[in-house]
Amino acid sequence: MSAQVIVAGGGPVGLLTAALLDAAGVRVEVFERNEGPSEHSKATTMHPRTLEVLATVETAGGRRLADVLVDHGTPRPSAHFAVLPDRLDYSGLDTPFPIVLLIPQADTERFLADHLRWRGVPVHYGQAVQGWEEVDGGLRVRAGDRDHTAGYLVGADGAHSHVRKLSSIAFPGREPTAVGFVADVDLANPPVVAGQLWHHDTGFVSTVPMPGGKWRVFGTEVGDTGLTAEEVRQRQSEPFGLEELRAALRRIAGTDFGLRAAPWISRASDSTRRATRYRSGRVLLAGDAAHVHLPAGGQGLNVGLQDAMNLAWKLAAEIHGWAPAHLIDGAGSYEHERQHVAEQLMANTLAQGALMHTFTAGGQALRDLVSGLIGRGGDTAEELAGSLSGLSVSYPQPEGTHPLVGTRAPDLPLADGGTLHRALRHDRYLLVDFTPEGHFAELGSARVEVRAAPSPSGTWSTLCAVLVRPDGYLAHATPSADPLGLADALAQWTTADGATVSVA
Repeated sequence: MSAQVIVAGGGPVGLLTAALLDAAGVRVEVFERNEGPSEHSKATTMHPRTLEVLATVETAGGRRLADVLVDHGTPRPSAHFAVLPDRLDYSGLDTPFPIVLLIPQADTERFLADHLRWRGVPVHYGQAVQGWEEVDGGLRVRAGDRDHTAGYLVGADGAHSHVRKLSSIAFPGREPTAVGFVADVDLANPPVVAGQLWHHDTGFVSTVPMPGGKWRVFGTEVGDTGLTAEEVRQRQSEPFGLEELRAALRRIAGTDFGLRAAPWISRASDSTRRATRYRSGRVLLAGDAAHVHLPAGGQGLNVGLQDAMNLAWKLAAEIHGWAPAHLIDGAGSYEHERQHVAEQLMANTLAQGALMHTFTAGGQALRDLVSGLIGRGGDTAEELAGSLSGLSVSYPQPEGTHPLVGTRAPDLPLADGGTLHRALRHDRYLLVDFTPEGHFAELGSARVEVRAAPSPSGTWSTLCAVLVRPDGYLAHATPSADPLGLADALAQWTTADGATVSVA
């Protein structure tokens, strides 16, 4: 049986896209050009909103994937912004996961691959997607040494995406001006306290303890900033191994911390780009294939995994024939919503780059100022914590709708003892009924699950019901207990032709 969706790329974004499509009842296959899963840690940071997304994936043992990862990784109560001394406190955030989770990307990939194997979703290693052509009702995709048919193709194949290039989707942005290093290392004399060293004469280096006794070190030398794009590319092409890393650490920090080995070393720039389109016909892009930026605080991985969540349920709805037009190519489409998020991401990482790489006395003063604002708490710290954690991400609000529409739903308790987030399903909406009388109980359908909940507090206290999308964002909110009005709203989100839903 042919796949309904082929995913190009077997990294975390591609694997999660496949897992979520499978959960929504879509036949999917993954093709990865590398011969096997990555063995390198690469991105190591997961933020709260990403863990909420992963909590919607139920594994073979009945546990949620987020819980499995938290048990395996190392939770931390705070996150850095631009490696400033004062950190963003996550401990008071309104989420089941008020943490930063340190976990190697290789482990994340392994757990996702295990999940897909259990679900019977094929993941083909050593078989790159080479091209495709349109055929009646779908695509003929060349992968490995044979052709495969599918209705859609998702390019989750990284910053140098072959799928994006073959789709002729432009990838404009800001040329790189700096190059840094990142490595996983064994240290004989690690710092007593993990953290960062920044000096306008030498550069900066940050040290972070990782699971298994290794350390993540990353940094930039002063001489590797303020470069032309050609100079950045030249620097990236030069050898950078254990001895080069040892020398760089000594120049920046005055010590190499007893560097003994470096199982993984990489060079990264601050190139900042976004695809002009996330969709071209039956081809879609996600993750680094759609946006690249300075790797600051693991945001690329996190935004990519959240891309997958937005993409999967909408594409599944389109495949199953119940997606209204605005979810496919309108204001509620994957492209429209996630490009908006990518623009915020690019601005965020450019700002962090300026704080990290302005190696002057003025740069030091600016870092001290912003770090002090974070350390004092208040609006600045709250806004930055909401942005990096992903919890404050919201989508453009249609005119005339309730102010909460487009925002993330908190993990409210449900009447049966469950919680809102863990009641989400990838093939249907969740209608949360706050009325004691259960006014909306009869509005359930194949695409809408109705669950009762105690009356909420705070900004939600006036609401009688909310319609929560499969990705956890509000599609509709109403202070009225009238089922007829809510039925009209349901039709706008669950009926391909927008037809009116009758209420008995």
